[in-house]
Amino acid sequence: MLKLRVITALVLLPIVLGAVFGLDRLSFAVVAGIFFILAGWEWAAMMGKISLAVRLAWVAALAVVMVAAEYFHPAWLLNAIPVWWLLALVLVVGYPGNARLWYRPALMALVGLLLLVPSWAAVVQLQSNGALGLAGPWALMFILLWVWAADTGAYFAGRTFGKHKLAPLVSPGKTIEGLLGGVALALVVVAGVYAAGLLEAKLWPLMLVALFTVLASALGDLFESMVKRERGFKDSGTILPGHGGMLDRIDSVTAAMPIALAGFNWFALPGGSL
Repeated sequence: MLKLRVITALVLLPIVLGAVFGLDRLSFAVVAGIFFILAGWEWAAMMGKISLAVRLAWVAALAVVMVAAEYFHPAWLLNAIPVWWLLALVLVVGYPGNARLWYRPALMALVGLLLLVPSWAAVVQLQSNGALGLAGPWALMFILLWVWAADTGAYFAGRTFGKHKLAPLVSPGKTIEGLLGGVALALVVVAGVYAAGLLEAKLWPLMLVALFTVLASALGDLFESMVKRERGFKDSGTILPGHGGMLDRIDSVTAAMPIALAGFNWFALPGGSL
């Protein structure tokens, strides 16, 4: 399994880095869109017991909405998306008792659009326009670094100190200590880059946005875990050998990226203008 994970990562890494640093906005939007469409195909299978035709139709609708989002640039959507994630938090906290209210194909179809379209739009926006005084590709990688640092910190803090379950009915392996360790490491990374003089931003608004972003990344992970558990899936798919599905790889990003961009807008940080 570890060998498969390493091989898959080595194949994907140059593709992702090449796209982030080498492509213009339209080309990058297409390449990133392929990853998100694949995640959408997996999400459609998680919506419930639906026919192949319905699954294909939903993925086609997803692609149309993504194109529309890129064409119209609905700033209101990215600014309002945190409201959806507050609702998602309520769903996670209330699971499994509330599942009968929301686990329905029609509602899950809408939720899938809320998960994938704003996150893809935020990724494209950051790669193209940049943020915090960083050029587009570096701005995108910097915010992804927050998520990766949070994941890394959560893993090691959870293994070392983890005693109190974070959401035992959703993801039994996650602990409160792991979450705190992940947040701490991510904020240390942000503060370190700021101290190096590489950013154009005020420290405290930046730290608040980073805090909200890494908390959102954890919520995105929990939300996907909840839906998989309700559907009876271990992984969202098998497209990435050793890693599971595409959605399994970007679940944290679905929440983190739009929250980061909305935070830049709210706190008037560079890169927040849509």
